Amino acid sequence: MSQHYPTIADCVGNTPLVRLQRLAGKTSNTLLLKLEGNNPAGSVKDRPALSMITRAELRGDIQPGDVLIEATSGNTGIALAMAAAIKGYRMILIMPDNSTAERKAAMTAYGAQLILVGSMEEARDLALQMQADGKGKVLDQFANGDNPIAHYTSTGPEIWQQTGGQITHFISSMGTTGTIMGVSHFLKEQKPEVQIVGLQPMEGATIPGIRRWQQEYLPKIYQAERVDRIIDMGQQEAEDVMRRLAREEGIFCGVSSGGSVAAMLRLSQEVENAVMVAIICDRGDRYLSSGVYDAASH
Repeated sequence: MSQHYPTIADCVGNTPLVRLQRLAGKTSNTLLLKLEGNNPAGSVKDRPALSMITRAELRGDIQPGDVLIEATSGNTGIALAMAAAIKGYRMILIMPDNSTAERKAAMTAYGAQLILVGSMEEARDLALQMQADGKGKVLDQFANGDNPIAHYTSTGPEIWQQTGGQITHFISSMGTTGTIMGVSHFLKEQKPEVQIVGLQPMEGATIPGIRRWQQEYLPKIYQAERVDRIIDMGQQEAEDVMRRLAREEGIFCGVSSGGSVAAMLRLSQEVENAVMVAIICDRGDRYLSSGVYDAASH
């Protein structure tokens, strides 16, 4: 028998689900975190990145040798740079220039070409313009059904199986909304009463990876009826819980993940005997240069 060894692509998904030990406090609720930073390129976006490229190949939309283009604020870009490297595509990533140094360095490490612009909206407009000019093919995570389907076929089923179908609440930050759309679709099919809770930043908050989109930029994959409740999250609260996760739980993550857990702690005050799952979408080392973890500033 020849030994079967996996490729790096086979290691995307099947991430751990762990329970909060201290932050939860005295409660009858079970508070669980899905550790998506354990994916090979370090975030939940590994799933849709691989899905968008693989499914486009299967349809014949892209062929080896093509140039791929994507607008990204960070995690999707890193994941797509990895997926393009696995599959042998050239990747051009357009991102806001305020993205952290670690994100930019990770993308170029995987061989992607970076174009920096002023905002995420500008990045999305430029990607479509470059495609119109024949410079490559845009995957468009915001309008591409292969984004949520990655979570419908993997993240959702994993959470269902890991909680033994006991889940009552699912909490996720909303950026492209791919995660919350796909997981909601799957979980609601199994158990319609599961509460799907989305997170957006309060006016004025700048939490990497999550947005309050203007209507014309609202992701096309977003379906409002799949989300039962939206919580507005302040930057300070998200950062405080993020730092507490590292110091009190040993869970090192980014600001939007801190926001998801902050929302889960709020919800936990309202209910009893619930089984809640929040997405920890990436790892904290992606944010160190931004200073959010600096001891002196807190």
